[in-house]
Parts: sequence; structure tokens; C-alpha cells
Amino acid sequence: MFRIKTLTSALALGLALATPSFAQGIQEAPSTVGATYVAESATDALAPGEKIENLYTKNVSQDYILQKLTDRVYFYQRQFYGTIFYVGDEGVLMIDALEGRADTLKAAVAEVTDLPITAILYSHDHADHIADAGKLLESFPDARVIATDATVEVMGETGSNIPSPTEIIPSDVNSFAFEDMTVRVVPFAETAHAHDHAMYVLEGTGVVHVPDVINPDQPPFWSFAGAEGYMGYSDMIDHIGDLEWDYLSGGHGNVGSRADVEFYQTFLDDLEAAVGEALGNVPWGAGIEAPEELNAHTAYLSNWIAEVGKYATNVLRPKYGEYYGFEYATPKNAELVGMYMFSYR
Repeated sequence: MFRIKTLTSALALGLALATPSFAQGIQEAPSTVGATYVAESATDALAPGEKIENLYTKNVSQDYILQKLTDRVYFYQRQFYGTIFYVGDEGVLMIDALEGRADTLKAAVAEVTDLPITAILYSHDHADHIADAGKLLESFPDARVIATDATVEVMGETGSNIPSPTEIIPSDVNSFAFEDMTVRVVPFAETAHAHDHAMYVLEGTGVVHVPDVINPDQPPFWSFAGAEGYMGYSDMIDHIGDLEWDYLSGGHGNVGSRADVEFYQTFLDDLEAAVGEALGNVPWGAGIEAPEELNAHTAYLSNWIAEVGKYATNVLRPKYGEYYGFEYATPKNAELVGMYMFSYR
């Protein structure tokens, strides 16, 4: 187990840091929601619905991106991984300790305040979002480390080597205080991304943090951002839309708005329709050129579902093809929807 976990951690870090180092002549993808783009600013707050301009270019050419959302909440992103932090009267609440990014997280905080990081919240037990907690604690050893009891349970079951929380949020409370602010935890009933996944509402600020489930200003990421399957995914998007908020931090992508949730809901409806069409038109055995040469039936399902994904992607391309990552993400997402619709009839 230790060897597998070590290799997995090294792979995750390598993937996180192996981003393009060029930025000349990049044509940014158009907004999925017709957003108004504004210049990045650590001093001027975004209006709800506005987004940061040239986000892809900034991710491959800057040390980090820092954007003020409200009087006390800031949006941070480096190499396509993002989070938010809250500046209190006595210290800073950092939500997630993104892997490989402790130094730039500290630099971003130092841009806007001299206060120390006094609390670190784990949103969920995926190492790419919390693995630099130890490095942050080297600089801020007295910081509270906060997580839900569900996250603590998963960390224990997997033998996590990430610093253990010092404070546990009980499931019958689902909130904690940071100075005068309450952070409300809204667990997902579904487990399409992580077994301990939840939404975090910074009450009184209009900001919600929902890592990985939705990438604002983009279609759904490849494999629905690491989901185990499609079951429950669309319910998760609806669940996000049911909350009251003005700004959404999705962990990846731009600053989110209500329009992003509506775009996802429409896209998923169209994706399901396209996959349904594919299931009715792609024959079993598609993708296999020489069935007489096989000695295992495994090839049939894997090749067929891949052809379903290609078919559905072709159906969606006229409407969505120009959007961020469509060609790379949609075939796999269509396969997951295909397996769901094939299995549950």
C-alpha cells in the first residue's frame, strides 16, 4: 500500500506541476455563459457574474492569479488549481492547501494582509487539494486544521499521510466558526466525486466553495473531474444551484456564477440526449475490426462504449465544440453517461 500511495502522490504532483511554460499567441476559448471579462485585481472586487480575463494565459505565464471577490474573500489560482481564502480581523482562513502551491498561497495572502494563516480547512480528502497542509503548518504551526468527520473517516481508512485535523466538524452540526463568520457545510448526498465531498458556504459573504464538481466557464472536465461514474452527478449540479450564493469557487476554472450552473444543467441534458441517440445507433461490436482474432469478449464493451462516446461527441460538436476542453473531455464523459444509461433502464 505504501509504495502505491507514494507513486500516486508523485504522479499527482508531477501532473500538477507539468503545465505549459509558453503563453504567446494563445487564443482563449469563448465564454460558455457570455461572461463579461475584467482585468485581474487584488484590490477591486468582481461584480457577480464577471470573470477574470485571459485565465488560461495567466495560468501558464504567471506565478499565480489573485482576485478580490468581496471585502474579505479572495480567489487564488495557480496552474489551473484554485481556492479561496478569508481575511478576518486576527488571521486568515485558507480553504484547502493545494499540492505544490504552499509558497504561492502564502505569497498571495501576503499581498493583501500581514495577518497569519490561523486556520486551514480540508474540503475533501483528495491529496491534490490538501497535500501542502504540512508545508503551510511549517510557517503557521498554531493554525487550526479543520475537516468534516466524513473526511477524517476517509483519511483514516486510506492511511493518509497528510496532517490530521485538529478540529472535526460533526455531521449533526455541519458548521464551524472562524472569528465572527460561520462556515456552513452542505454535504452532498451523492458520491459522484468523493465519498466525503461537500459544499462550504461562507455565510454573509455570498461565496461558496465547491471544488471539482463544476469548472465555471467550461464544459464538464474529463471523466467529470475524476468521478467514479455519472450516477448522481447531475443531482450534484442541481444541489449547487439550490444554495444561495453570488460567487462560486470551483477549484478549477474561472469564478463561477448562476449562469455557470444553468449552462451545466443544459449541457448535461444535451449530453444525455446525444448519448441516447448514440445508444440507438451504434451497433454492438462497433470498433472491432477483426472479431475472429479475439480470444476474449472484453473487447466488445470497451470498444463499443468508446464508439458511443465518439458518436455523442459528434452530435454535440456544432453547439459546444468551440468551448474550453470540449474535444478532450466530452468523449470520456459521454462514455460514462453511456454506461449509466446502458446499466440503468
